[in-house]
Amino acid sequence: MSENTGPFRALTPIVLASASPRREELLSGTGLAFEILPSEAEEPRPGPDETPGAYACRMAWLKAREVASRRPKAVVIGADTVVAVGRDILGKPRDRDQARRMLGLLSGREHQVVTGCAVVSGEESQDFFVSTAVRFADLSPEEIEAYTALPEPYDKAGGYAIQGQGAFLIREIRGSYTNVVGLPVSELLEVLKTWGVAVPRNG
Repeated sequence: MSENTGPFRALTPIVLASASPRREELLSGTGLAFEILPSEAEEPRPGPDETPGAYACRMAWLKAREVASRRPKAVVIGADTVVAVGRDILGKPRDRDQARRMLGLLSGREHQVVTGCAVVSGEESQDFFVSTAVRFADLSPEEIEAYTALPEPYDKAGGYAIQGQGAFLIREIRGSYTNVVGLPVSELLEVLKTWGVAVPRNG
């Protein structure tokens, strides 16, 4: 159970359906107490006509719904982050060759980082996605080789981490930074406040 003395407190048990330490850290920063219970849901591939936002929301809902079946009295948060170049969705690179190709594709151009979120409690649910524009620097082959030699790219959508050693890759972002890290905190809090789950700690 995570609990801090941040600006918000939870009136209802919250479960984060993710093993991501980045999402845990971001949610912890709000001060909300929550339990971590990674989802065991299968992760299907995107459908042929599925947009990045629709796919990220579907994945987030599948994760949250699976955990909600095990924690029926809690409010469950699921999230899924994808990197999109147009309608093409980049997942996590399977190996170094795929990481090289992804970084080469992103080099010098703008892409979208899309995080879908689903909030589930019993039969109630709400999902949404947030998209952030990210522009890469022009990367030399040597820079791509150096970065793909690190362990960092291989559990990240698109093969990079903006908050880690991959910060040098980024020239510009437009939109939510926390969304690129993996959880759009401001937008998620709006939903939790609307649901009556999160309130200001001193309010």
